[in-house]
Amino acid sequence: MSAPYRFRAFWPTVMTVPAVVILVSLGLWQLERKVEKEVLLATIEQGLAAPPVALPERIRNPGAWAYRPVTVSGEFDHSRELYLYAPNREGAAGYHVITPLARAGAGTVLVNRGWVPPEYKDPATRPEGQIRGPVVISGVARPSRAAGLFTPAPEPENRLWFSADLESMAEVVGGDVLPVLVDADATPNPGGFPVGGQTRIDIPNNHLDYALTWFGLAVALLVIYVVYLRRRR
Repeated sequence: MSAPYRFRAFWPTVMTVPAVVILVSLGLWQLERKVEKEVLLATIEQGLAAPPVALPERIRNPGAWAYRPVTVSGEFDHSRELYLYAPNREGAAGYHVITPLARAGAGTVLVNRGWVPPEYKDPATRPEGQIRGPVVISGVARPSRAAGLFTPAPEPENRLWFSADLESMAEVVGGDVLPVLVDADATPNPGGFPVGGQTRIDIPNNHLDYALTWFGLAVALLVIYVVYLRRRR
């Protein structure tokens, strides 16, 4: 092999090899994410299939309660109502109403009572739904959800959140707040709002497609590299 040929192959090799390594690494990472997502989905299915249980006074491992059907009793403190920006199932803009439920001697539980459109965000527009006195709520428990990279920062001064960050919500609510959120079931509220039953399980698992895409790009790049070398001989 002549020196000029080795020189011509040097830079294509320097650029191709790291690129292929990166593409293969991305593909392997997507396969790992696929396994993690399958474990998550299996955990959710297992949790939803469990019989409803009363939420305990203390929870040390919030993840163990992910998507568990639960019941919880207490009294709503509507004066500390919070709002989680979220479209409804049809994509209409609105908010989930997060209301502290005070339990006698057992701290506070944040309850996602359901969705309201923007014109019903103000509690004064839905007085019938501001239930007073002892209640028993049936629903699904969920742990805190960290904000994504592009999720707007919460606005505690406006009691507005864009992800279910229970830690920061608890700071605003104050007191002893359990580290899980309870999504109330679809039992209608007086006056029609909030609309309960907002738990969503439609978690996509497209990681195999992503992995095949990265591997395909790696193979295509190798083919181009080999064809280039053969033409330069």
